[in-house]
Amino acid sequence: MTFTTRPELRGTFGAVSSTHWLASAVGMSILEKGHTAFDAAVATGFVLQVVEPHLNGPAGEVPIIVTPAGAKAPTVISGQGPSPAKATVKYFKDLGLDIIPGTGLLPACIPGAFGAWLTLLRDYGTAELEDVLAPAIYYARTGHPLVPRIANTIASMRELFETHWPSSAEVYLPGGVAPQSGKLFRNPQIADVYQRIIDQTKSAKNREARIDAALDFWYRGPIAERIEEFCATENVWDVSGRRHKGLITAQDMADYKPLIEKPVSVTYGDYEVFKCGPWSQGPVLLQMLQILKGTDIADLDPMSPDFIHLIVETTKLAMADRDSWYGDNPDVPMKTLLSSGYADIRRALIGGTASMEIRPGSPDGRNPNVPPLRAVGTIAQPGLGGGEPTVAREHKLPNDREGEPTLTREGAQRGDTVQVSAVDKWGNMVSATPSGGWFQSSPVIPGLGFSLTTRGQMFWLEEGFNSTMTPSVRPRTTLTPSTAFRNGKPYMAFGTPGGDQQDQWQLIMFLRHVHKGMNLQEAIDAPSFHTDHLPSSFWPREISFGAVTLESRFPEAVREELAARGHKITISDAWSEGRLAAVAREMDGDTQLVKAGSNPRGVQGYAVAR
Repeated sequence: MTFTTRPELRGTFGAVSSTHWLASAVGMSILEKGHTAFDAAVATGFVLQVVEPHLNGPAGEVPIIVTPAGAKAPTVISGQGPSPAKATVKYFKDLGLDIIPGTGLLPACIPGAFGAWLTLLRDYGTAELEDVLAPAIYYARTGHPLVPRIANTIASMRELFETHWPSSAEVYLPGGVAPQSGKLFRNPQIADVYQRIIDQTKSAKNREARIDAALDFWYRGPIAERIEEFCATENVWDVSGRRHKGLITAQDMADYKPLIEKPVSVTYGDYEVFKCGPWSQGPVLLQMLQILKGTDIADLDPMSPDFIHLIVETTKLAMADRDSWYGDNPDVPMKTLLSSGYADIRRALIGGTASMEIRPGSPDGRNPNVPPLRAVGTIAQPGLGGGEPTVAREHKLPNDREGEPTLTREGAQRGDTVQVSAVDKWGNMVSATPSGGWFQSSPVIPGLGFSLTTRGQMFWLEEGFNSTMTPSVRPRTTLTPSTAFRNGKPYMAFGTPGGDQQDQWQLIMFLRHVHKGMNLQEAIDAPSFHTDHLPSSFWPREISFGAVTLESRFPEAVREELAARGHKITISDAWSEGRLAAVAREMDGDTQLVKAGSNPRGVQGYAVAR
């Protein structure tokens, strides 16, 4: 019998799965009021901004895959905001930078999450704006119990907040004291902002007009003006060891609208898997599926060294293409990258030992550009005082029993991401992966209570890439929600936090579910792994050649066999790889059966279904 920490939840009414139990419960409460999965996802997303502020915030971003009941294909709402109009390679080079800082104001992009959530609500939902904001306002004003990771992160950021980011200290060190795990934490500034939006838009003539008025308030009104003022006047310390202002203007905010796009997809047996386009890393999962089609992956034991080796080597090839070809650019050769013929060429490169190379392909005969390959530990890091830099430390994989992985450096931490998956009684389905606006990456904007996204760190300052810094385009994000159809009908919505690991963990879960008959919870619970043999999407953009991280639940013999094949093995805690959240639906005669699973890692995520 396959081990599972909790049952796969099943029902007929609906299901919500997310990375925090309060958010999932709120989503279900919206379904109980007769609203749709789209309304539930929006309410869940706004609560996640409050209860997981180290992983996402109001000024972050969110890609959303929307599947209305009976749809022939999903639709993508891109809540990934673009770079400011002033953001050019020359601007950063003139500052003496050859890599975009991962903190502060320089990497800030236009906050896309608010626009995307409200677009989903307006175009697909039924609830009022007040309905979906009320739970977030409640938890921001009355408080929510801090999970251990947030309390620990705040404590670790204390020196930076008190030394350089006093507005963050005001919110996260109330009374000069770091909040305790399990105690109630409040952010009344966020509650005030959302309440003000509700109050200012109530007089609009109908539901859609109220939502449009809220969008105007955010992107063409007081919020945009405050963001411009903060970026223009504040010199903020960042990981370069210097102070910089931001580039976002009110005009940048006014020009922003979430893009509505078609997804990209591939078929895999009875399934068709849909992802966001190459402005995300989503097509990586699709490329991996195409490569794996021509292998014996379906017959391999998911705990075996053969399975792990094949997945890792496939990942290396797809990620090399990501870093050479992906970006918010019509020049991306997406059709070829996802073709079976191209997959055949890439599959032939997989051997019996671990590759230590970065090997992008040549779609349509085009020669790839390879990004800078900086080994982990080679980039100097500044101290908090902005003095002499210190030598970068090796990546330390943290204990995810307390929460989400972060990358800790001298004076810098990055946050991660959250996940929302929902399905309702009509068969509407949504998968969304919110992120950005982490309190540990950028200072709180006084009066708003939240931080700006630093997603711009994913641009390259080297010319010639589809992801080279360019004004008013989206950074090639790591955010990558998933939706799968089975036999032509919507079946599953899933995703996970995890930066560069998101599509790795989703692939592993999907293959276990499809080939080994594991239910959603079993596929999520089973031991997992990932490779860091890729240029990190996050500052300082380093690579760990040949690195494979295994949960300690893998047997010693498996570790030894992988090491013998040349993989550089790191053993992480038994429950440390990923925070997947998934829902699914199928028909039992004329009745819908819904299913849900959520990740036990971090002791935080929960699914709700009935």
